[in-house]
Amino acid sequence: MIDGVIFDKDGTLFDFRKSWGAWVLRLLEEVSTDPAQRATLAQVLGFDAARMDFAPDSPVIAHTAPEIAETLLPVLPGWQAGPLVDRMNELAVVVPTVEAVPLRPLLAVLKGRGLKLGLATNDTEVPARAHLARHGALDLFDFIAGYDSGHGGKPAPGQLLAFARQTGLAPGRIAMVGDSRHDLEAGRAAGMVCVAVLTGVASAEALAPHADIVLDDIGHLPDWLDGLVPA
Repeated sequence: MIDGVIFDKDGTLFDFRKSWGAWVLRLLEEVSTDPAQRATLAQVLGFDAARMDFAPDSPVIAHTAPEIAETLLPVLPGWQAGPLVDRMNELAVVVPTVEAVPLRPLLAVLKGRGLKLGLATNDTEVPARAHLARHGALDLFDFIAGYDSGHGGKPAPGQLLAFARQTGLAPGRIAMVGDSRHDLEAGRAAGMVCVAVLTGVASAEALAPHADIVLDDIGHLPDWLDGLVPA
């Protein structure tokens, strides 16, 4: 039986490529006017601008803003970590997020079943709340944590365990839903059921060894939950 669901954000609630490709392009435009340097920065980020796609090991997928900045600074002379992270976070607030599936109808169904809902992201909390609000889903969440919310970031389980404490749910009765190994490793470390979805960059083959179930997208959660309930 599952009593709560905690979601990753990017690649799970929102289609990763469609949402964050635009963020990378805007960031590159702001930090450099040199086409060759932009190409180098895109390579460091594991981003193919022509295809608007990310390499499976792109730091954009699961790393925090300071971690992404750390990978960029060696090829960004003149920039300091603080201003770069600040600008990355400012751009994250306005990134044109694209829903993986219509969010409010799905989340309303889950809430209607009595489930507690949480969000655990390696983005900062302010952009996370802005993205949910933009799609009319903020009020449906019982818990929202970014890497800066005081619980750490994934793959450590701090955010997930904070959700369990706040809701009073046993970790074993919570499903962690995400699109990356960071998400699933955090879920496993927290003692939760691990659900992988394929709306990020990682393949089913890459995620399956770390997940209890692999779904095409979060729209399949109600049917999966139905299958857990004895007839």
